[in-house]
Amino acid sequence: MKLKVGITYNLKKDFKHRDDQPIDALEEFDAEETIDAIRQVLESDGHEVFKLGGGVGLIERLRTTPLDIVFNIAEGVGGRNREAHIPALLEFLNIPYTGSDPLTLALTLDKAMAKRVVRSEGVPTPGFKKVERMEDLNNLGLRYPLFVKLCYEGSSKGVRLDSKISDPTTLNKKVKWLLETYGPPVLVEEFVSGPEFTVGILGNSEPIVLGVMQIEVKGSPPDEAIYSLEVKREWEEKVRYHCPPPISNHLLKEIEAVAMKAYRALDCRDVSRVDIRIGKDGIPYFLEINPLPGLSPVYGDLPIMAGRMGWEYNRLVKTIFHHALERYGMAG
Repeated sequence: MKLKVGITYNLKKDFKHRDDQPIDALEEFDAEETIDAIRQVLESDGHEVFKLGGGVGLIERLRTTPLDIVFNIAEGVGGRNREAHIPALLEFLNIPYTGSDPLTLALTLDKAMAKRVVRSEGVPTPGFKKVERMEDLNNLGLRYPLFVKLCYEGSSKGVRLDSKISDPTTLNKKVKWLLETYGPPVLVEEFVSGPEFTVGILGNSEPIVLGVMQIEVKGSPPDEAIYSLEVKREWEEKVRYHCPPPISNHLLKEIEAVAMKAYRALDCRDVSRVDIRIGKDGIPYFLEINPLPGLSPVYGDLPIMAGRMGWEYNRLVKTIFHHALERYGMAG
């Protein structure tokens, strides 16, 4: 069945980096090559594809372009609900789209809210506190070492090699820098010292684990390794991906179970990537979930994982798209 498919997205090149912005201000936005790669996959399936973008002009383009469904990878601009803006608009216009709905996208971008929800469902997650101002660090009640990151950001924005904190003085300094450089809120959580994994999940009523990938920062033991901005930007030199990971089958199943429970607790749809780290107690802890995982065929964690599991890029994109079509009863 030939469909008219729009792609919604935000491109790095459409935003000008200002001198007063941090170096990673545009980190979450996509490269044109990613959009073209998705377009080529959909066109190879016989669909007519429209590149719609994600700026204010999108509203008019949606009203004037006849569409059957939208493939959404737009990160949005401004505020903790930004990833929900375009899906909410699509729902308002009654246009089907891929991926999670506005509530899930807003909930998961707020890392503290996501952790509260998964914790209520019995998913282990490290102790944390949401910090809006410096006074919130009083009576913290958390065990050092701590890890500090932005509460409403992804793509390691604000995460640096010094984001692991071992004492109150360093904590004050780091939180002050984040609040002044990026604005509130900041998430302070207990540092989980074991190896880090990311889990790809696809599907809806019967989701499957695409793969579990261990992220090894070269030259750093797990209790010191931080998947920071510096590391991500030089991933080819600094990161080693293990997929499948060299761990026991028992631990693998436990990691998959935690990821799947989080996916279901947060009502994710079609696709997500879950970040997990193993504690000293051997328990896999939920860190965060990304229901809009990067789909760059070159450096996206999910496509890298898919490739290691024997999936061509085409198959990954088509599977995400097919899950959305099935949800809407459009799979022919």
